[in-house]
Amino acid sequence: MKEMKMDIVYDGKDKILGRLASTVAKQLLLGKNVAVINAEQCVISGDRKGIIAKYKVRADIIEKANPEHSPYWPRRSDLLVKRVIRGMLPYHKKASGKAAYKRLRVYIGVPDSLKDAKPVVVETKNPRELYVSHMTVSEVSKLLGYNK
Repeated sequence: MKEMKMDIVYDGKDKILGRLASTVAKQLLLGKNVAVINAEQCVISGDRKGIIAKYKVRADIIEKANPEHSPYWPRRSDLLVKRVIRGMLPYHKKASGKAAYKRLRVYIGVPDSLKDAKPVVVETKNPRELYVSHMTVSEVSKLLGYNK
């Protein structure tokens, strides 16, 4: 994969996934190259059973007539975060959405090329202050069958 210079780097550690995804999508639509580090530590808020049920249903959808045309939901945590961000892009099938999606990089942990970069802080509520329960993306990935 070709390395590109990142304009903005976001740290996903203890950030609510939906808030982070919408912020990243806005920057992508403005034409900036965006990287998300520590994607496995993003937090999904809500009831644990509900979160697990929702993502298992999404991951198991298979079209009977032609299984190759079924929607694909990844099980690996960085690809799961990338798919959520893709859902925030308004036209991921059109040229502007495809171009925005190509400018996105999502990483598990911090890669060597971004160790010196200073992450931009997204203002979200601390998951420990939430009134509802929450799960990290890595926990969801393990429950979906990803075992690394």
